[in-house]
Amino acid sequence: MLRYMTAGESHGRSLIAILDGVPAGLKLDAEARKVITRELARRMHGYGRGGRMSIESADNFNILSGIRKGVTIGSPIGIEIPNKDFKIDSLPEIKAPRPGHADLAGMQKYGLKEARSVLERASARETAARTVLGAVARLLLREFEIEILSHVTMIGSSRAKTKHLSFDEILELSDIERSPARCADKNAERKMMQEIDKAKKQGDTLGGTFKVIARSVPPGLGSYTQWDRRLDGELARQIMSIPAVKAVSIGEGIECAALKGSQTHDAIVYSKEEKKFKRTSNNAGGIEGGMSNGEDIVITAFMKPIATLANPLASVNVYDKSVSAAEVERADVSAVAACGVVAEAAVCLTLAGAFMDKFGSDSINETRRNYNGYMEQIKSM
Repeated sequence: MLRYMTAGESHGRSLIAILDGVPAGLKLDAEARKVITRELARRMHGYGRGGRMSIESADNFNILSGIRKGVTIGSPIGIEIPNKDFKIDSLPEIKAPRPGHADLAGMQKYGLKEARSVLERASARETAARTVLGAVARLLLREFEIEILSHVTMIGSSRAKTKHLSFDEILELSDIERSPARCADKNAERKMMQEIDKAKKQGDTLGGTFKVIARSVPPGLGSYTQWDRRLDGELARQIMSIPAVKAVSIGEGIECAALKGSQTHDAIVYSKEEKKFKRTSNNAGGIEGGMSNGEDIVITAFMKPIATLANPLASVNVYDKSVSAAEVERADVSAVAACGVVAEAAVCLTLAGAFMDKFGSDSINETRRNYNGYMEQIKSM
């Protein structure tokens, strides 16, 4: 079983991430570290990001355990991400909790007198730890040619038209080197950036949607036998746990709710050349009955606007109960592109966990033998 845990506060000394269940024999050498570094950098970029990104311009990380001579040894992998902005004990109290944040409910839950201790852990800074663990899971999935990408499909009212694009086209067109908003539709991206500029001038924020796509996922990950083993349920839980994500749709789930069954479900065909069953469409988003079906897994996530506003909403001073504007912390105008990268990490961790449940063993070589045997079994059906 693959499992993980994170620790650390936004302005604390560091973030700590632990990943347990990675088999022995996976390379975490210099080349693998470049992949981890790249994923951390991708999380920081995207049009509309705020001042924290100029401080944490290049997150460093230290692998503390679980490897020897650049190879995993089967024990838990521990990773530290030092915070360059370490000043938690000198920061001011948050007396007027911010609407849309964990501030007030967190104070009530833990019996705290102000919100600083809440926001330090509830901050999206924690997602850097998930991103680094997701990069390790990505390396594991790559051993079996499973690839994951994300791309922005809407910011504010500007929507991308990308349904006609292939996985490789989206991967190329939404690369951050070419696309500030990580959108594969250049016309839509220009409008997104204009909306972000306008919101910034108004002291406001914007949300949006992004898609995560995983290809070459073998059929049979997850299960229909128990509710908590359904792959779509676990994917939704993982992505919904990312700060500001308020809804998740698998495949064309939201659109299909208004259609007839004959317009929704994906007909099955058999390709003699490939010796495999296929679907003529992918409205199910690669998951049927709680299991992967061999098609691309497609997930859409809906991110609310960032809750910290430069022009803040009304709140209440928790000490004297007077009307007050909500406190203002450093924040982004829009972080939809970055949220997509974090969601990629969540999908990598989820799929790697389901993969290890299905094929896993204590070593990467034995896992590969199990996988190869299963794929041959499917071809012989």
